[in-house]
Amino acid sequence: MSRYWSDVVHRLTPYVPGEQPRIEGLVKLNTNECPYGPSEAVLAAMAAQTGEGLRLYPDPQSGALRQAVAAHHGLRPEQVFVGNGSDEVLAHAFLGLLKHEAPLLHPDISYSFYPVYARLYGIATRELPLAEDFGIRIDDFLAARRDGGAGAIIFPNPNAPTGMALPLSELRRLLDACPDLPVVIDEAYVDFGAESAVALIDACPQLLVVRTLSKSRALAGLRVGYALGHPDLVEALNRVKDSFNSYPLDRVASAGAVAAMQDEAWFQATRARIIATRERLAAALAARGFQVLPSAANFVFARHPAQAGAALAAALREQKVLVRQFARPARIADFLRISVGTEAQTDTLLQALDRVLGR
Repeated sequence: MSRYWSDVVHRLTPYVPGEQPRIEGLVKLNTNECPYGPSEAVLAAMAAQTGEGLRLYPDPQSGALRQAVAAHHGLRPEQVFVGNGSDEVLAHAFLGLLKHEAPLLHPDISYSFYPVYARLYGIATRELPLAEDFGIRIDDFLAARRDGGAGAIIFPNPNAPTGMALPLSELRRLLDACPDLPVVIDEAYVDFGAESAVALIDACPQLLVVRTLSKSRALAGLRVGYALGHPDLVEALNRVKDSFNSYPLDRVASAGAVAAMQDEAWFQATRARIIATRERLAAALAARGFQVLPSAANFVFARHPAQAGAALAAALREQKVLVRQFARPARIADFLRISVGTEAQTDTLLQALDRVLGR
């Protein structure tokens, strides 16, 4: 604390990211990173940008990347916004689209950065409890809008940290019922088995879909994210960006991201490997007595009826296996979020669990 801080800083409770420890031999399954390295085409494209051209500023509009993203999704470049990771894209969306007099609606168990953004920008929020099975209920959002009003809506699909996904029909039902509200669907994990809302963009001008290259493109260290939506929504994000930082993406990152979007063969093969390992992991955990929520992400969310979540996470850490446990809300405190690793990492995790559980 300092008397020189602005008032807003005193009121902030910052987001706490997943731990990034430096422990030799650690099996790191706590931050949902891709277990495989990026495409060789990505590395080559980035290397080609590390020359004399770095003395020049990058394209402030990231035109080549917006074109590549648009081509991948069958959209127009003016429907694409890019930023320094999807967290920055979300931050601009909170300020540019989600700040209204009526509250922002989001699930009570969801991406824990949402309340942080809301506090930072002074956005009133209303958290809607997940169902008993931990699913998002569209009817609850519609009822909240009718009963108490709503300025905007945001949630991930698949949800995080549960990994559970809504079908496209439910997303369309929400959008059809709320034509006057900005709706942000955070699709950080959609490539691992959920239906994307991108197909609804042309019919729903209030819809913004946010994506990242951190997970399914293996580029968490590059920090590239993007949003897709009506050009009017994209213009709002650009107005915020250009009032904050006109050059969020450097030349190296942009080149790597373009190559990642264009290497479809690598993308399809890698996501298939991760999905197959996820299904194997979920079955193995269920065989060991875990309750495993149905996941459409690159992680599973599971709890053991005889083990407290914090104690189990600590015991696995002693075995050099790192997973994520959330102390709050209490309803999920006994769950572990376990990232899908390689086959070898999955074997190590299961062996460690067997030792901890005394199997």
